[in-house]
Amino acid sequence: MRALLALADGTYFEGESFGAPGEALGEIVFNTSMMGYQEILTDPSYKGQIVTMTYPLIGNYGVNDEDFESHMPWVEGFIVKECSPIVSNWRARRSLPDFLRAYGIVGIEGVDTRTLTRHLRDHGAQEGIISSTELDPEVLVARARGVPSLSGRDLVRDVTCATSYLWTGGSSNLVEPALPAGVTPSVIAYDYGIKRNILRRLTDWGCLVTVVPATTPAAEVLEMQPDGIFLSNGPGDPAALPFIIQQVKQCLGVKPIMGICLGHQILALACGAETVKLKFGHHGGNQPIRDLHTERVLITAENHGFAVDPRTMPDALEATHINLNDQTIEGMRHREFPAFSVQFHPEASPGPHDARQLFAPFLASMLSRS
Repeated sequence: MRALLALADGTYFEGESFGAPGEALGEIVFNTSMMGYQEILTDPSYKGQIVTMTYPLIGNYGVNDEDFESHMPWVEGFIVKECSPIVSNWRARRSLPDFLRAYGIVGIEGVDTRTLTRHLRDHGAQEGIISSTELDPEVLVARARGVPSLSGRDLVRDVTCATSYLWTGGSSNLVEPALPAGVTPSVIAYDYGIKRNILRRLTDWGCLVTVVPATTPAAEVLEMQPDGIFLSNGPGDPAALPFIIQQVKQCLGVKPIMGICLGHQILALACGAETVKLKFGHHGGNQPIRDLHTERVLITAENHGFAVDPRTMPDALEATHINLNDQTIEGMRHREFPAFSVQFHPEASPGPHDARQLFAPFLASMLSRS
């Protein structure tokens, strides 16, 4: 079945439909990971976006039951050069097209993803549409121009959990240093679109994690007397979340805080900094990050379209990591309070484990106050 991909700037690509038939609207971004498409598809941070995979062959190891990062896929649509018709992996339970069809996710293959990626790098991520029902490029381009931008949109309410729950999904089996006998730090994790591997990694470090909805008042969280508060990843524009920013302000200095991705941006906003939208964002498992304290370079997984504006960083915040590709701030800490954050994903999934030890400062700050 024929399909078209149309961008708001008038560019369009022809291809073939796979996954669910129909239409998908969202911001077109590209991901440079060579594998891990199942984790990418089920990452709530991709809500509102259509993902292009730059690696040309996708789907060859199918989809399994273990590598979900949430209970369902959140991408609006999926773009690949070639979707493998053959599934070859002992853990596979179904093919990628079958998985997308089951969840109503529209995909298009046969697109020259190298050309599309270069176009997005030159002109920036932009709104677009995939359709297997409307094949007139002019009609689709006009409709793509009407797709709302991610700027100013609160997408966290769409992906956060409905009620609080205790994480009982186990660990990632990456063993970390054992805690003293009887010591189990309690962590309250705000769910802005939290990935399961974050919860697994906190469990690896010996934490007991309770996940709460993004709308949970700070007073209610503090009444639970956690040893630490975690701010998760998530989709959309951090500046569109004033209610969350106020929550974090009330927790700052009261309990140790760690943030990842959107949580990093929220912490910055709560401390008085501002955020900006990047031209095409950072999406992939091969992003080089420099630790400003050790000068070590970490290869990390990232997924974000907004970043902390370094020109607005207050004196209370110190940058700890930068991206070597564009010098954006990738980590920071508060000079007075036990609060720090990273823009990248130390829990990976998918991605390298170079940054896995960055959970250690959070653990240390909790233990020092217990």
